[in-house]
Order: sequence, then C-alpha cells, then structure tokens
Amino acid sequence: MSFTKTTEQDSNYNHLEKMTVKELLTNINQEDKTVPFAVEEVIPKIEELVRKIVDKLKVGGRLFYIGAGTSGRLGIVDASECPPTFGVPHELVIGLIAGGDSAIRKAVEFAEDSRIQGWKDLQNYNINKNDVVIGIAASGTTPYVIGALNECNKKDILTGCITCNKNSPLSRTAQFPIEVIVGPEFVTGSSRMKAGTAQKLVLNMITTASMIQLGKIKGNKMVDMQLSNNKLVDRGIKMLINELEVPEEIAERLLDKYQNVRLAIENYRNGRKKDK
Repeated sequence: MSFTKTTEQDSNYNHLEKMTVKELLTNINQEDKTVPFAVEEVIPKIEELVRKIVDKLKVGGRLFYIGAGTSGRLGIVDASECPPTFGVPHELVIGLIAGGDSAIRKAVEFAEDSRIQGWKDLQNYNINKNDVVIGIAASGTTPYVIGALNECNKKDILTGCITCNKNSPLSRTAQFPIEVIVGPEFVTGSSRMKAGTAQKLVLNMITTASMIQLGKIKGNKMVDMQLSNNKLVDRGIKMLINELEVPEEIAERLLDKYQNVRLAIENYRNGRKKDK
C-alpha cells in the first residue's frame, strides 16, 4: 500500500523570510482555515471511535492517549483537562508521552524511536481489555506509538489513532484510525501547526462527546466541574441561580454545602419535594 507523507511535503508558500509580519500572519491564517474542513471529512470515523470509547468507559475502562513530541503533549493537555471540566477521576483519561513527564517541556532525544517503550509505559498502569488506547502521531510513523498499539492489538485492547497522513503504518495498525489530511505545513514539516491544530480539534471532540454521553453535562452546563478557583465558583453560583430560580445568597449556601453544582441541584429539588 502506497504511503506519502503529505505533512513533510513542501509548503505552498516560499521565501517566508521575505514576507512582512502581516503577510506571514495572513498566510498562516489562510492555511489554518482549512483544518476544520479536513476534520469534518472524518466525523464518521470519530463517531465510530467515540461510541467504542463510551462503551468501554461505561464498564469501568479508561482512555489512554499515547504520543511523542507535540502529539504527546496535546494528548496530555486533553487528558489533564477532563477532571476539572467534567469532575471525573484523574485516572479515567491518561496521557502518555515518549520520554516521560520531562518531555512535556523539553524534547527527549530519540525517545520516540523505541518500539518497546510505549507498551512498557502502558503496563505501568495495568492496562487491560476494558481500556482504549489512542495513538497520536501526525506522521503516522512514530515507533513508540506503533509499537504500543501493536502490543495492545495482541492483548485484545481496543486501539484508535489520530494521524495526518493517509495509509500510514499507524493507521494500518490501529483498529479505528482517524486520518485528518491537512496537507503541507506553512513551514515545511512543522506539524505542530495545522496537524497539531487538527489533532487538538479531534481530541476535543472525542472527550467532550464521550463525557456528554456519560452524563457529565446537564443542558449545556458543566455541572460536575471542580470548583478549583473563584471564577468557577462564580460560574457555579450563576448556574444554580438560573437552574433553581433562587436568590444569589441561597445559591451560594447550596454550593458551599455540596461543593458540586449537580449535587446542589439534586439535593435542593429533593428537599423541596419532601416539603410538599
């Protein structure tokens, strides 16, 4: 099967160093505009994977992201935002990066080239058949990611991937591949740009849709969010005022007592029912 790395092909623009700042920004923006349309093309593939993820999470499984460099960092960002946004345990969505946590800030040379380390990293979490592992690699050729997914497949662990090249080795390894073909980057080969944006969009879609399916959103509100700063406390109070039609002081007392918007709503309404 033929495989061409479009993420490595020459930019559609040349002589970047001769462009003005406005020209640079305008041209980058022109390229970025194409990314959501590339994501739109693969919504059926994303839907298929999300349905599988939800099924696994409902029976106690976990979602793992595994990647290297920019791809790994994006997975970690998405995973780390799930607990504060949806009130889920930190162990439900886990992001792994080649080279370990130190690679989040500083590249670890050749860490992505190991075909066995990815599986070793997953084993540290006692990975099992209830879990889902999504490999993230713009190139679709990262050994660290492909090796991990290969072992998962052998162990009957569900695998997916997010890549930006068609028919890549990673796509052929994953059971549920998502290929967002964004074309050449503005700076040739700099896949932190359009490819990174595409991966971020897909990650947002995967976790947000999954968490909504699991009942972590009410209406359009984050009723299970962690009240970890004053901004979120204020947001929670406003949610209670609007949902329960109560004065601000009652909303404040409810939130202070239950420390969770959903619990405050449920207990207030249950109390009202008992009073009738």
